[in-house]
Amino acid sequence: MLGDASGGGESTPRSDAIRLLARREYSRQELAERLAAKGHEAEAIAECLEALVDQGLQSDERFAEGFLRSRILRGQGPMKIRLDLERRGLDREEIRHAFDETARRGEGDWFALAREALARRFPGPGDTPRERARRERFLAGRGFDFDQVRHALETAWSTDD
Repeated sequence: MLGDASGGGESTPRSDAIRLLARREYSRQELAERLAAKGHEAEAIAECLEALVDQGLQSDERFAEGFLRSRILRGQGPMKIRLDLERRGLDREEIRHAFDETARRGEGDWFALAREALARRFPGPGDTPRERARRERFLAGRGFDFDQVRHALETAWSTDD
């Protein structure tokens, strides 16, 4: 039954990569790691990834923009998103480009996002220093910087918006 359609034959780096990319975007590094985990040779993986990039089937730029958009929708801040993109193998220039494109489209108002995330999570600013510190840790853990956290704490529950 060699080569039957049941999937019992040997997979190629390309067929495995296409199967992965059909579900969601992957960075080049993520795709390489997944293909290596499936036992494909490093040289075959490199050739496959070059071909996929040339054919427009894999793009770190497209991955970064989609990843950034999805993390904004989750209420995550820029520091956490940048770190996650670096962990997925994107360089600083690719990351900067994704953030610039997001800003150009009018997305990624980090101060507003921090304020919204805080107001959704907590009913008010907190009456004690301990409660305020909890709110600060929440936003810092989400990847917002000091100025964004301070702005959110000062404006999240104001009624003059």
